[in-house]
Amino acid sequence: MNPQHQLPLRHFLLALAVVAIWGSNFVVIKVALAHLPPLLFAALRFSLAFLPAAFFLKRPAVPWGNLAAYGLLIGAGQFALLYIAMQSQISPGLASLVIQTQVFFTLLLAMKLAHEKVRGFQWLALALAAAGLGVIVAHTDGSTTPLGLAMVLAAAFCWACGNIVGKRAGAVNMLAYVVWSSLFAVPPLLLLSLLVEGPARMGQGLQSADLATWAAVLWQSVGNALFGYGVWGWLLSRHPAATVVPMALLVPVFGMSSAALMLGESLPMWKVVAALLVLSGLALNLLWPRIRQWRAG
Repeated sequence: MNPQHQLPLRHFLLALAVVAIWGSNFVVIKVALAHLPPLLFAALRFSLAFLPAAFFLKRPAVPWGNLAAYGLLIGAGQFALLYIAMQSQISPGLASLVIQTQVFFTLLLAMKLAHEKVRGFQWLALALAAAGLGVIVAHTDGSTTPLGLAMVLAAAFCWACGNIVGKRAGAVNMLAYVVWSSLFAVPPLLLLSLLVEGPARMGQGLQSADLATWAAVLWQSVGNALFGYGVWGWLLSRHPAATVVPMALLVPVFGMSSAALMLGESLPMWKVVAALLVLSGLALNLLWPRIRQWRAG
């Protein structure tokens, strides 16, 4: 692999558009949650991610069980927990940062399954991220609570488990994989919405949903899921992962800055320090092997 490989400008701008969508998505979530209860919102998101795209994308050649596991972990796990937490327990900017701990959960799960030891630089990366989370815990207030932080960490763990399941699917069209796995996210989310939120609250949410709410739902399903995963998968098929993946480090940057600009979320020094610690851990874990490879040769 050529460590000097660079993205052409057009491809770089596409990658930047994806991470900007993924980062600003947390502001969009907050817009939809102003009217829709979180579990119903998640069910709508995955419904529109599945249909009508499933008519145009062939089901990937993976077992139904694998698709079901991924759909349940990402739908009923990651997004259900994230939306519930973001309704009143954590601010959008911090949610965009904390959810990135999925990288470390994925690492630890992969190491456990492969019976490999965590290496020195990975322990340091984990320590930096943990220190960042510690800063957040020490400053929980009305906008972010310990429960909200715990729920987003649980969402990140579900995402990591989904990553492991997705990896076992092998080399598949990731966009088609996301679309068809969404089929299995919808029924449990609807059932949970009926049981937890109730028909009255669901009906009230649908009735009060305005144009901005439906635009937010479409942004989640079409922009975040279909465009985001489709373009990201396209870029990964044309460039080394080491060239594309580091761009994802910008997701929390877009998340925190868009929350500050569009929602007026404050950015006190402790949030900046927490972000720097978590992002330093992410960067070290992602980039150190590439740096070593470059120095070696």
